[in-house]
Amino acid sequence: MNLSGLSLRDLEYVVAVADEGHFGRAAERCNVSQPTLSVQVRKLENALGLTLFERSNRRVLLTVAGQGIVRQARVVLGEAQRLLALAVEGRGSPLTGRLVLAAIQTLGPYYFPLVLRLLRQEFPLLTLALSEARTAEILDGLRDGRIDAALVSLPVAASGLTVSPLFVEPFRLACPADHAFAQGAAPRAENLSGPDLLLLDEGNCLRDQTIAACGTLRGAGRHATSLETLRSMVAAGAGYTLIPALAVPAGPDPSGLTVMRHFEGEGPGRTVALAWRSSDPRAAGLAHLAAFFRAHAPAGTAACRDDEGFRA
Repeated sequence: MNLSGLSLRDLEYVVAVADEGHFGRAAERCNVSQPTLSVQVRKLENALGLTLFERSNRRVLLTVAGQGIVRQARVVLGEAQRLLALAVEGRGSPLTGRLVLAAIQTLGPYYFPLVLRLLRQEFPLLTLALSEARTAEILDGLRDGRIDAALVSLPVAASGLTVSPLFVEPFRLACPADHAFAQGAAPRAENLSGPDLLLLDEGNCLRDQTIAACGTLRGAGRHATSLETLRSMVAAGAGYTLIPALAVPAGPDPSGLTVMRHFEGEGPGRTVALAWRSSDPRAAGLAHLAAFFRAHAPAGTAACRDDEGFRA
């Protein structure tokens, strides 16, 4: 096989199957029929002399050889995208085309609905693919090209990335309605450490920020896998926790089981930032995207200055 027989479209098919783990979903993603996609993947396998996927009725798995091919295919496709992006940037066009935008799991479901309409108006030629993951997974995706830009919470390991702070989101105390913290003076974060402090599982940045805000834990708090489960645990009377302001429902809890309280003074919070690869030729457009997010900081948050970003 020589280069003339290698199609970027075939590489897109292979990467789609690897990502989706399913030929049907990969075909939908690539806007082709499943037979067409399957035939082209098989032709590529024959041309390479390798089996890229283990196929069964239930699942599709990458072979060891396939893992290496898909990894390199991502690099090739990323460089091809950079070629197109360079042409667009060279013409002075705004941010256009497909953009994979990720967000940490404790932000995306609450923030995306607030900005999507305005975002589509500001960038009409941009096709967004939204996703959510933990910070470590997002940073890996940024660096290997699976993600183009991401909404993360600082600090992050920024090697090879440009990170532009957007806004500071305060935390609220969520506690059972019959808990001592539900009434009286505004709570202080340093008074919350202890066995009743509920946390997310390890790997969630909100867990680390909660521990940092409340100080060294005096006991082993119970854990939850998601912010919504954490909120349900509070409603069940299991303890109290910190909730990012954007995830706090408007108005009082209709069930009367939980109370959301503001902290004394500034209180704890987190800085939300937009991160992208420093090598991305769409840097000007991505900086424009960051400026858009900053200009439309949600109510209850504090926008950062536009000169607070940094590049690593």
